[in-house]
Amino acid sequence: MSAGGGVACQRAVPMSSDAVAARKGRLKQRYDNEFRLVAGCVPYRVNKKDDEVGNPCSSLGVGDDTSEVEMLMISTPNRTDMVFPKGGWEDDEDVYQAASREAMEEAGVKGIINRAALGHWVFKSKSSQNSTSPRGACKGYIFAMEVTEELETWPEQDTHNRRWVSPAEAYQLCRYDWMREALTALLDRLSVLEPVAAVAAAATPELSDQAGMYMMLQTSSDGAVALC
Repeated sequence: MSAGGGVACQRAVPMSSDAVAARKGRLKQRYDNEFRLVAGCVPYRVNKKDDEVGNPCSSLGVGDDTSEVEMLMISTPNRTDMVFPKGGWEDDEDVYQAASREAMEEAGVKGIINRAALGHWVFKSKSSQNSTSPRGACKGYIFAMEVTEELETWPEQDTHNRRWVSPAEAYQLCRYDWMREALTALLDRLSVLEPVAAVAAAATPELSDQAGMYMMLQTSSDGAVALC
């Protein structure tokens, strides 16, 4: 991340043609003491409206009347709600590479990662949420990814379908409340929060997963991500 809180971006690291299988297991998994470290992203794209396509005088701006933003979400078996791609951060990659890899494996997309995190959180599963020990908990880092390439096939497409949705749809489909908070952070960054603020406020609490517990952590003043 850039010093002083500046915005920095990184293109997804090119993957070789033989990188067709998702990583499995946790032999290379990073931990911070007993916390499992995970990384993910909110993939998005900005589209010109139909009447602006081909107009050389129009500029691609987010949050104005000439463009619209969409988020890419993925499904999981036997659920009607959706999630953003995320997974384990491994010891042979940095956090941005981990987020990019998870987007490719689960959603079949590549793109540009914004290094200013949308948020950091701590999550505990239902089986461990009443415990004072960090065992079974995760520390996660979510970033914004501007999608530049959609793959026709991807490693986890048998278990993860993908779907482009509007911000309003994304708020209603999010499985977890922390995902809505990450989405809000992205929309605020893209200056398109106002049109969907009412939808965000009305997002039904039943859609959030009540089987878990999470805490959003603010990024530090210089936007640094602690490496473990």
